[in-house]
Amino acid sequence: MTRISIELIPRNPESLLADTEIVKQCFPVADTVNIPDLMRFPLRSWDAFELVNPYFKHAIPHIRAIDVNPDAPLPGSNLKELREVLIIQGDPPSNAARQIYPNTTESILRRYKKELPHLTLYAAFDPYRRSPKEELEHVQKKIEAGASGFFTQPVFDLRMLELCMDWLHGKNIFWGLSPVIGPKSRTFWEVTNHIVFPHDFNPTLEANIAFCRAALKRIKQTKSDVYIMPVRIKLQHFLPPLLAEE
Repeated sequence: MTRISIELIPRNPESLLADTEIVKQCFPVADTVNIPDLMRFPLRSWDAFELVNPYFKHAIPHIRAIDVNPDAPLPGSNLKELREVLIIQGDPPSNAARQIYPNTTESILRRYKKELPHLTLYAAFDPYRRSPKEELEHVQKKIEAGASGFFTQPVFDLRMLELCMDWLHGKNIFWGLSPVIGPKSRTFWEVTNHIVFPHDFNPTLEANIAFCRAALKRIKQTKSDVYIMPVRIKLQHFLPPLLAEE
């Protein structure tokens, strides 16, 4: 059975709980929430976990490897109900004074595997930032370090989805989907995440909904999982149409 996760931004406790309520009302098929750890907000992902965990069957905080202090307990180690975490490398902070550490995704995966062996560990897969060969080599290294599944960079093309499904065949995957509405949003993805959009990509709400519905249908056929990242758009405008009957 396909798990459907919604990525919610932890701006502050009030907005996070408000978004949680919207998801529960307008997109009840979501049984999971995943929570990024964003440096521009004071609420950490593992603290946000405690807020949203009572409302979903599963909650998955993101952990930035470069933020993990090697001399301190692992983030989330005090959370008795925590069952899954996603380990990402993390981009360096814009504030040069902020403390970071020379960790890798693999080193933090190994530490979680050793210190909190009951957790299911996920890592990231990104087909856009380097060659498929290099990325798949990193996938294997992350598996050897303890990852039992992957969250992909959002994909925006059914052909790319099929390619990645072939490359990651047999692995436990949460496929990423995210709306890109308007030219500014498209430019952000191209510049920040190195996305290559198909030539006929249409950054309208209607086209994004149509693509996500088609992708969800294909993902369900493979019995893999999906996370939806509805950034820069009202949840109630984007999520309910994904449930519409064909």
